[in-house]
Amino acid sequence: MGEYNPPFTITNEILSCVASVSEKIGRITAAGNLEAKPHLRKNNRIKSIHSSLKIEANSLSLGQVRDVINGKMVLGEQKEIQEVKNAYAAYERLSEIDPYNIQDLKSFHRIMTKYLVEESGEFRLGEEGVFNGEECIFMAPPARFVPGLMEDLFTWMKAAQDDVHPLILSSVFHYEFVFIHPFSDGNGRMARLWHTAILSKWKPIFEYIPIESQIEKFQDQYYNAIAKCHTAGESTIFIEFMLSQIDKILGEIALQLNEENEGVSEAVKKLLEIMEYDIPYTSKALMDKLKLKSREGFRRNYLQPAIQLNLIKMTLPDKPNSRNQRYIKV
Repeated sequence: MGEYNPPFTITNEILSCVASVSEKIGRITAAGNLEAKPHLRKNNRIKSIHSSLKIEANSLSLGQVRDVINGKMVLGEQKEIQEVKNAYAAYERLSEIDPYNIQDLKSFHRIMTKYLVEESGEFRLGEEGVFNGEECIFMAPPARFVPGLMEDLFTWMKAAQDDVHPLILSSVFHYEFVFIHPFSDGNGRMARLWHTAILSKWKPIFEYIPIESQIEKFQDQYYNAIAKCHTAGESTIFIEFMLSQIDKILGEIALQLNEENEGVSEAVKKLLEIMEYDIPYTSKALMDKLKLKSREGFRRNYLQPAIQLNLIKMTLPDKPNSRNQRYIKV
């Protein structure tokens, strides 16, 4: 189909975001490698999976997604539970992905859609569109063009990887992939997984950055940016949107790491290490995890300092001594 170069323009906003993201990556690395913080790393992966599936209308809560991943019994639709298992299997192997290999894309689509899609791991054979009720708001390219379009996209990526910044290249890929809509199902999940895979090859820290959760927070803007690019015939608006969201999520994580590192005692660090995010704990449960006997020592050295630093919050802040009081890592 000839040499193809996806159309986009490098704007001042894009250049500013690239500089800001690079600076924040440096700050995060200086604050402490995420790989040395397993609690944060695991929580971010669960956030990524929950958010990416929620965008596609999976109704399981963050806690339910965590329980599925941890092998616990969850009451829910079998299809949604399988989506979580598949996504976790794919994200756990993220470091194995060669994002410039089209066969890897098909292999990981097979993992992502196992037991869910007949054409798992294969490009679609039928026509696909995006509908708002009865109205078709976007018609994907005809199925017969998909193999050629995907080959063109991967050929461009391989050629451009030394000249186009990974932050820009990954965003261009994300948009072009969504536009081509190469699979019968799972396109959104795969686009977000592959975006992360491309960035992870540039900076491994991105394997544990929940970009998907940031997209989910601004889901309407995400789809609006895609729609505007469809109209404009190029991906500039989407690149700007994605880079701004990546910049925001990195800013949050840099702040989080600084809060954990600055002015935090060893006792509080130990407390944070044994707590999962978004799970309420009783003081007894926390003492048991820490193997502590003295309730007063626990409150004085562990719990109160963590609350004062806003690293832990009470579920009943107006009733600090309530027997129903629980503590949540924030």
